[in-house]
Amino acid sequence: MGDLRIRAVDGDGMLEQWRYVHNVVVPPAAMSLADARGRVGRYRLVNAYHGDELVGCSTVRPPAGDGAVATVIARVLPGFRRRGFGAVIYDDGLAHARGLGARTVETCVLAVNEDGLRFAGRRGFVEVDRYVFDGEADEWVDLRLTAPDGQ
Repeated sequence: MGDLRIRAVDGDGMLEQWRYVHNVVVPPAAMSLADARGRVGRYRLVNAYHGDELVGCSTVRPPAGDGAVATVIARVLPGFRRRGFGAVIYDDGLAHARGLGARTVETCVLAVNEDGLRFAGRRGFVEVDRYVFDGEADEWVDLRLTAPDGQ
């Protein structure tokens, strides 16, 4: 993975790339560029590149509440899965969350994303909730990290 580059989103071009990966991986939560602009101000958004090719992205929501709960979400485009990219993207996000003082780490996965659920399980996440938003049909899974280092 020496040639995987992780870069913080900077500018509309990179934000559009982040949005593209997000929308491919979680189409029920597809967002507009305006929606993504709102997130870049609140969360750490990064893109991951293998050479010059976009392979994934991540979101880190900073710690909040009494439990200092952070959310780390790693996304990898389907054509690049099972090659170790997700692990590098996730490890980067986890390190960032821990650096912000996170004591608890959570993630959220679209229930039909079996690759994502398996990945989270291998990293020590356990399911804490399943839900469907009002008026929608897609099921989401919230997971919490139980392994102290997330490895």
